[in-house]
Amino acid sequence: MLAIVLICLGLVAFSYAGYPLVLAAWGALHDLRGALRFFSGGPDRRERTGPVEWPHVTIVLAAFDEESCIREKVENCLAVDYPPDRLDVVVGCDGCTDRTAEIARHSGRGRVRVVELAPRQGKASVLARLVPSAPGDVVVLTDANTSFEPGAIRALARRFRDPSVGAVVGRLRLRTRDGGGEGLYWAYETFLKYLEGKLGCVLGANGGLYAIRRILFPAIPADTITDDFVIPLRIAVRGWKVPYEPTAVAHEDAPDDPVAEFGRRARIGAGNWQALARLPDLLDPRSGFVAFAFVSHKLLRWAAPFLLALALLASFVGAMTPGAWGCRTLLAAQVAFYTLAAAGEQGAGAPGRTARYFVTMNAALAVGWWRFARGTQRAAWRRTARAAAPAA
Repeated sequence: MLAIVLICLGLVAFSYAGYPLVLAAWGALHDLRGALRFFSGGPDRRERTGPVEWPHVTIVLAAFDEESCIREKVENCLAVDYPPDRLDVVVGCDGCTDRTAEIARHSGRGRVRVVELAPRQGKASVLARLVPSAPGDVVVLTDANTSFEPGAIRALARRFRDPSVGAVVGRLRLRTRDGGGEGLYWAYETFLKYLEGKLGCVLGANGGLYAIRRILFPAIPADTITDDFVIPLRIAVRGWKVPYEPTAVAHEDAPDDPVAEFGRRARIGAGNWQALARLPDLLDPRSGFVAFAFVSHKLLRWAAPFLLALALLASFVGAMTPGAWGCRTLLAAQVAFYTLAAAGEQGAGAPGRTARYFVTMNAALAVGWWRFARGTQRAAWRRTARAAAPAA
């Protein structure tokens, strides 16, 4: 039993702690090899200054009943620091029942194309309709409640000067009421994106800010749940680089409603398992770093609820064996951790808040797996209450 407990907890620990260490070492080796090539007289790949023709960019967003924030979003898109004659904005209204389309047209002042689609089918369906017909060579995908910093689009577009780049993931900064929970976890995930980006493949984007070459937009089924995960990875498994650009920054308010947040994470969990079923190439060792990163960063993370449950059960069974001090010690440690999570912030401060977030996140992933197994998760998202899009 002790071996089962150690394996389960070890796999979870590797996904959260060991994998970042491997990435850091791998990235350092990659940087060292690049430096050696440079000093040995290899080609100079540094960005050169001089006149640059910026690519034609189209910003595409899918909106459902976003009248509370669509005006600020459209104005924010038009105010970015990018040549106006090389920038388009397309808003896809997915079965809206409010004034989203009207407000978007009025706010766009003739520079925004609004496409009304009915009945509502979900974000993936909207993107499948709008992206292939977008006029830009580069398409930036975003959400209605996300606000760009002025240089975000230019920072994304600059990366496409490298002909091997197929998509670029920007940096989404979440605003939270405190530094724990989502804020702490998001900072950790952002650090992983940075490390993965140095090696040319970020494992999935965030829906608020990423860009792709239009001609590489993959055909995705209309019932795709996590489009921002599937689209970049379909591009990556075809051999294109998907780097991370930390200077392309957008802002978004983290939801304060814990029930809505749990539902959002459960939906993502269902979408993760759906993506695995539809992207078997991610498990092919011939995919190289992409396959290793996917198993380490994603698959083990999704399996964590089951690994943790099995570890607790095996510890309990093993602890009843005479002399099984290893199982008893690990059982006591797990019980203490879950007690800390149950106490939460009020009972244990920041450690309790972090422990509760970890447990809640894994519970949501388990619920997501159950929804996927039963086929009950819809592609259309359930909109959460929003304020206006946060100012950059």
